[in-house]
Amino acid sequence: MQREEWIKFFRKKAWSFRKKIIQIIGNAGSGHPGGSLSVIDLLTVLYYYKLRYDPKNPDWEERDRVVLSKGHTCPALYVILADLGVIPEDWLWNLRKVDYPLQGHPARRTTPGIETSTGSLGQGFSVAVGMALGLKYIEKSEARVYAIIGDGEIQEGIVWEAAMFAGNKKLDNLIVILDNNTFQLDDRIYNINDPEPLKDKFEAFKWEVLEINGHDYAQIMDALDWAYSRRNGKPKLIKARTIKGKGVSFMENNNKFHGKAPTKEQVKQALKEIEEIVK
Repeated sequence: MQREEWIKFFRKKAWSFRKKIIQIIGNAGSGHPGGSLSVIDLLTVLYYYKLRYDPKNPDWEERDRVVLSKGHTCPALYVILADLGVIPEDWLWNLRKVDYPLQGHPARRTTPGIETSTGSLGQGFSVAVGMALGLKYIEKSEARVYAIIGDGEIQEGIVWEAAMFAGNKKLDNLIVILDNNTFQLDDRIYNINDPEPLKDKFEAFKWEVLEINGHDYAQIMDALDWAYSRRNGKPKLIKARTIKGKGVSFMENNNKFHGKAPTKEQVKQALKEIEEIVK
């Protein structure tokens, strides 16, 4: 497809996914809508544009790996896996139910397409570093490892230990995408434990960093092309500025919806707003 066709495709997909995220979290009565809505554009472009991945064979040895380290935003990943046919569509409507596969954080044992169970913040980042190390130096594979991380998560010490290791081991097959919506559970990150300047810090750890608008499909495409092509001995960080709750007026930058499901009436309102946007 031409560039403009890709952008139209991403817009249609991502906004349909926003509707589904709202619906399944509302149906479950619990979940994390804010971060799921902020990360969905990034995941959409990654899976449908750049990822080397076979939905019919999610354990293909040469696949690129995706680690959703900010595991609480798994509804965004689940709707994509369902759309690709990796998991059945009807699983979405049993989100967070006991004895059903789709838990509130990704679980590898129960869900196809999940590379590793995540939820304890920072651990997914470290697992991704280990995957990249094994793929590069043991398997001699051309596969890339993508880790999706969050703002509160970046404060974890395990992240910085792993980042230092990745830079020193020249893991240029590692691409980390930061969903930089500026919130964590309790408040804005800069009111709690400001991690900035992130670009300078990661570059000091021998990484390359690119800052983008995480809702601009063209910029996301360019960033993924940049990160994928540069095998120069340095891991990559894509720092993507996003809006928590993107697409729903009463959720945008409203941290009450970090881990709170919308009511039935709020689901109706959110879906109506999204419909108006995508007309």
